This record gives sequence, structure tokens and C-alpha cells, in this order.
Amino acid sequence: MGAHRKGAVRGEGLVRGEGARGEGAERRGPAPGAAPGRDRYFDTLRALALVRVVAYHAFGWPWAGLVFPSMGVMFGLAGTLMARSLQRPAAAVVRSRLRRLLPPFWCWGLFVVGAMLVRGWMPGRQIVYWVVPLGDPPGSAWGEQAWEILWYLRTYLWFVLLSPLLLRVFRVAPRTVLLLSLAPIAVFQFLWQPPENRFGTGLLDLATYLFCWILGFAHRDGVLARLRPVAVVVLSLAALAFGAWYAFAHRAEYGTYDLDDIPFAQAFWSAGFVTLLMYSKARLGVDFAGLARLRRLDRLVTVLNARAVTVYLWHELALVLAVPLIDRFWDVPAFEAYLPLESQWFLLGVGWVLIAVFVLLFGWVEDVAARKRPRLLP
Repeated sequence: MGAHRKGAVRGEGLVRGEGARGEGAERRGPAPGAAPGRDRYFDTLRALALVRVVAYHAFGWPWAGLVFPSMGVMFGLAGTLMARSLQRPAAAVVRSRLRRLLPPFWCWGLFVVGAMLVRGWMPGRQIVYWVVPLGDPPGSAWGEQAWEILWYLRTYLWFVLLSPLLLRVFRVAPRTVLLLSLAPIAVFQFLWQPPENRFGTGLLDLATYLFCWILGFAHRDGVLARLRPVAVVVLSLAALAFGAWYAFAHRAEYGTYDLDDIPFAQAFWSAGFVTLLMYSKARLGVDFAGLARLRRLDRLVTVLNARAVTVYLWHELALVLAVPLIDRFWDVPAFEAYLPLESQWFLLGVGWVLIAVFVLLFGWVEDVAARKRPRLLP
């Protein structure tokens, strides 16, 4: 499936809310032309996260996570929506989340697993994780570039399952629990190293983004808005500084300063970054309602949010397929003469075209999963 590029970005909260019955994006007065109940600030953050994920996989920029920690942002948004949803019975919310996530995953998995089987892959009992990815699904080395991104689905599902308990604990002592949510990643870094297996990897990912998920609870419950600005800014900047320092100070040990390869630094950088983003929303009421005046950009944000799972699952396959497709372009003299076929930017552009094709072909599965009328585009 092509040469293996940089490890999958520590992705994510890509599953959207569920509309008017309590699982939609946080409600504010909708902007003219905006979908009812949608918050364009959060929608825009989610869209930016998706764009950055795709760009990161096309270019492998080690500094991308420092500019915008997409997965920390996505887990923070998902935590907010989950806290809102849990106004309803927990069992119903968990079932709803599973129902929305698994059908798009199964649709995508049919192609990936089928391709690996054709290429000679022999699955074992762990293939059950291709049904419900509570552990990393197995796969062949040939298909690794496609299936390695599934760590996000696994982490998201575990957060969903744990949220009823986490939210109850959080509401006992909100500020204390929020601060202590960084403790597990510190324990794993300095006191006990998780085993290098599915269980250990899952624990490490949960610990890395636990603060962001709990921060979503704090935003939803109004705890974040009640904090003093000076304290929030100082602690957030301290977390950012510590995360950046740790990444660069241990660059020789990890071979990079890429936060995706350094979970401890990722946890603190994401904590500081996402806190500032959410505090701006909670305290200052930052809103992108004016986005509705930029109709094409607003439309793009809408589509990316409505097809977030599809874009995330299929984007690596799109980038993989873009390589042999561009190789064909070299056989056309006009393309060879006038197109920048060697440019990674051209690869990214072709990748987005293929992503759009996948969205048109398979995006409707998200509508079916949400029990909506299937549409080519929302």
C-alpha cells in the first residue's frame, strides 16, 4: 500500500453531535444561514483539525502539532458534546455513539481488510477488533498506512464508555479532578511504563488526552467560565512551555520533537493549547457566526463536520492512491510539462480530490448511521 510515511497523527472527537435531541453541538443563537443548533466556533475548530491531519500525513511536518494540536482539540470538543449528551440516560447515549461510529468504520474496513486478504494477509482471533475497535485492529505491514489511524477510534470509544463514570467523578470536585487528569501521563512517564501491547498502548493514549476530554466537561458544566483569567492564562502558558521544553529537550532521545511521538509532551502542550481555545469560548463568548457571510467557506466547514468520520477514515487511502495516479500523469507530455508532478503540494491537492470522491461515494453511510435520509452532501 505504498511506503510508510510518518506515524498516524494522534487524532480525532471527529464524531459529531446528534442534533436536536441533546447530542448536537453546543447551542447558541445560530447565525443566519447556519444549521440550527450548530456552534460555528467549534465547527471551525473541528474542520481545521481535519485539514491539519491530512496535511500532516501528506508532508510529515514535525512542527504541525505545535502549531495546532488537532487531536487534543478534537478530544476536547468530544468531551463537551459527551457531557451535554449525558443529560440523557447513559446507556442510550453510549448506544447512540456506537451506532453513529461503527457503520462508517465497517464500510471502510470492508475495503481495507479485503485488500489485505487479497494480498495474502492471514488474520487471527484479534480480527474481532475489526468489528468493535476496543483494541487496535490487526493488519498486515502492507496496509499499515491505512489501518494505523484506528488508534483514534479505539481511544474515542473507550472515552465514551468511561464518560458516565468520569463525569460523575468530575462533578464531585471539578477543579481538582481537572488538574489531576494530567497525573496518569506523569505516572506512565516516570513511575510505571505501560506494557508494549494493545492494553498498554490504549492506556497511554487515554492518559495523553484525558485532560482534554475532562476539559470538555469543564466547559460544558460552566466550570471553565468561572475560573479567573489570570490563573487560566498563567497555567496554560506554563503547560505550553513545559510541553515544548520537554519535546525539544528530549529530541535526541526520541529522534524528533514531533509531539505525536512524545506522549508526555503532547499531553501538556495539548492541555495548554485547548484550555486557551475553550476558555476564549467560555469566558469571552468567541463566536464565528460571521462565517455565514463567507458562503463557500461556511459550506466547506459544514461538509467537513457532517462527513468528519468519512474524511478521517479515508484520507490515508486517498493519499496512498494519489501516488500511483500521479505516476500515470508522467505519461502525458502536457501534464509532465505544465503540472508540478514532483511537488508534495500537488500530491496534497490530488489527495483532497480523492477524499472528495470518497465522501460522495461513502459519506451517506454517516447519514444512515445517524438515522437520517442519505444525501450525497449535507
